[in-house]
Parts: sequence; structure tokens; C-alpha cells
Amino acid sequence: MSERRRFARILYLTMAELTQGERKWRTQLVDISLQGALLIRPDDWVSNDNKEYQLSFVLSGSDIEIKMQVELNHEASKKLGFYCHHIDIDSATHLRRMIELNVGDEELLHRELEQLLSEHLEHSQP
Repeated sequence: MSERRRFARILYLTMAELTQGERKWRTQLVDISLQGALLIRPDDWVSNDNKEYQLSFVLSGSDIEIKMQVELNHEASKKLGFYCHHIDIDSATHLRRMIELNVGDEELLHRELEQLLSEHLEHSQP
């Protein structure tokens, strides 16, 4: 399995907002995992050297907003792939539950959470 596919991804088509400072783009979320997200590239997209963004979207049928601090990982003509650097505890809890319901394997999800925590701890050490 490739490096960026170690986490279960679920198809989740919904509108999303990508923010970088004062710049905002409305786009569509294609899929999501605990590690990142795949988005449709907005028509007015302009890439720059700063790869840090905030991604937010509302769960369908609710007022629950998921917010993630993400980094642009790969860019194609029609899609943008992002790696999640930080997600607040409320967003992580809701996202975890959504993935759990879609994956149908709680054990797999727990292993992924442990892997995600381990990776974040490795990246945060000097």
C-alpha cells in the first residue's frame, strides 16, 4: 500500500471551504480520511509557495462543522490532495464516527488513530 493510502478513505461529496489568510475558495470535497482530504480544484485556484490552508465543511443533515489545518500535498489539473496537520477534538470525534460508520470496521479505525497519533508525535519532535 502506498504511503498516502495507509488510512481508510471514504467517498464524501459535499461543499467545502478552503481558506488561506484572506483568500477563500468554495469547492467540493471528494473524499476524506483521518489523514487528509481530496478536493475538486476550484476554477479560480492560484497556487503559491505557502502550502498551509484551513479546510472546513458541514456534515450533511446537521450543523456540525469539521475544521482541519491542512497542507497541500499534491495538485492535479482537476483535484487537490491535502494532508491534515491538525484537527480539533470535536471535529476529530465527528470525523472518526463518520469514518467508522462508513468503513464498518472499528478495529481498523482504532489502528489508524494510533498510527495517526504516532506520525504526529514523530513530526512534532525537534
